[in-house]
Amino acid sequence: MRNDEPTIEQRLLGQYPVLRELADADLALVLANGQLREVQAGTVMFDVAQPCTGFPFVLAGVIGVGKISETGREIQLYRVEAGDSCILSSTCLLGSIHYDAHGVALVDSTVFVLPRPIFERLLAASDAFRRYVFRLFAERISDLMQTVEAVAFKRLDQRLATLLLQRGPQVRATHQQLADELGSVREIVSRIVGGFADRGLVKTGREQITILDEAGLRRVSGVAASEIT
Repeated sequence: MRNDEPTIEQRLLGQYPVLRELADADLALVLANGQLREVQAGTVMFDVAQPCTGFPFVLAGVIGVGKISETGREIQLYRVEAGDSCILSSTCLLGSIHYDAHGVALVDSTVFVLPRPIFERLLAASDAFRRYVFRLFAERISDLMQTVEAVAFKRLDQRLATLLLQRGPQVRATHQQLADELGSVREIVSRIVGGFADRGLVKTGREQITILDEAGLRRVSGVAASEIT
């Protein structure tokens, strides 16, 4: 590590301010016992029926959490980006149950995994950490409710437009990755993206989509600008 590169402690405290509220002894336990994992895109971080052994802090990259049907069709439930945490891991740790979904690194990622005993100690000893975990539940449940509503009630072109607006103005993803996230198939997503391009809403490139007409894409999505987060 170069002298000007941040330490693991600096990266953790920068991405997860809640850790600054820990007692010095608890923070020392986190740093001494956590495992740093640097993984390549496509690495399976956890899978269905596996036990959860730790609580992940994502320092860089993106982890996609999803489910696969018996027919092989996949839908992405949510993404865990730098500074976020995984509600499924929290649920498995708190309930002593195995994973019922899988997590895959969507890009090269760096994850600091807190072992289960340290997670349980912090949950019992730190009011700030406990509030953080419960707030995580509230936020993710809200996200999942929006996902269910979109899948049940919105057309695929609306959902795709919303997704592009959330990731824009330049979206680096394959059509297959977008299809997986939307619970669709690549051929349909490619057809819709092509339609957007024909209308001048987007420009397509190699594993990249650039938004050209944000207002027009928002009209397709049916979502107000204030709701695009």
